[in-house]
Amino acid sequence: MFWFLLLTMVVVIAAVTLAVVGGGERAVLTDAPAEHLVDPLPAHRPVGRADIEALRLPLAARGYRMSEVDEALDRVGAELAERDARIAELESELAGARAAAAGGPDLFKRPGDPETSGHDEDGR
Repeated sequence: MFWFLLLTMVVVIAAVTLAVVGGGERAVLTDAPAEHLVDPLPAHRPVGRADIEALRLPLAARGYRMSEVDEALDRVGAELAERDARIAELESELAGARAAAAGGPDLFKRPGDPETSGHDEDGR
């Protein structure tokens, strides 16, 4: 009985090993094609919030594909820098307009004009 159980265990272990390792000429599994970014960020217009929310980066063997993530982050970073510069420019223009409206120096008046010389129209 002992020899029968031992022989049965050896056969079962051999069968499992062959099944796992592959015991013959079978079709070899090929590598899956790499995923690529299907809907990249739009190149013809600025990136919006909906574009970022809809962005789905492709997966690789150990997470996301680094090149795709870097490209998307570079694009978003560049557009944010452009927007920040434009906002700073507009805020500067707004501050200048507010200063002019609040009685700042009038750039269109000439120094000899009666209103700017400090004299009234009689010359006093």
